[in-house]
Amino acid sequence: MKIVAILGTPHGMKGNTGTLLSEVILGAEKGGAAVATFSLASLQVRPCCACDTCHRTGACSIADDQPRIKSAMQAADGFILASPNYLVSVSAQMKALMDRMCGPLHCQMFEGKYAAAVVTSGGGGGEEVERYLLRFLRTLGCWTVGSVLAERSQLTDPAAKAERLKAAEGLGRRLAEAAAKKETFPDQVQERAAFAARMKQLVTAMKEVWPFEYEFWKSAGRL
Repeated sequence: MKIVAILGTPHGMKGNTGTLLSEVILGAEKGGAAVATFSLASLQVRPCCACDTCHRTGACSIADDQPRIKSAMQAADGFILASPNYLVSVSAQMKALMDRMCGPLHCQMFEGKYAAAVVTSGGGGGEEVERYLLRFLRTLGCWTVGSVLAERSQLTDPAAKAERLKAAEGLGRRLAEAAAKKETFPDQVQERAAFAARMKQLVTAMKEVWPFEYEFWKSAGRL
């Protein structure tokens, strides 16, 4: 079982988000998963330039590390997105990667995979970022097993930190368990189906200008 962890903080694994993510990874490994970690701080993922090449050909026109991350996600059973709360959203590094997943999102390329979110916040507002990441993961076609949030004050207080790290490890175990058992989540079925239907309609309407995506849906037996 393979899990991909993607860290979106400029501080890398040494920061608060990296600390929390490390425990999620530990939990996933204890649950039997092999985890590959990508720290966006040490990689190059440039912003989307809206050229539509991915929709036409299936390949991005930008030469950077995004294709390697995308390939790892395709080969994995699930993934974890981890970001600090920057102005009630994700970091610029994480947002760039998310925007570059437009093609896979249109194709529902990660349908049936399992995912979780990790968020840290300096002073509140992290819950909105949790919801945003989890919703994004479901638009990719994933089943989301949950998230973990820690504020800076919780990571400087020993008792609160221990509780947050325990919750993070539990999330990792839960992710590995759900992927191993191929669980489904009834409360997510309608949302995921509705978004997939929107993508099917979009790709069908754009089939003349987005041939790769139309053929992807067709070859997958969805049209």
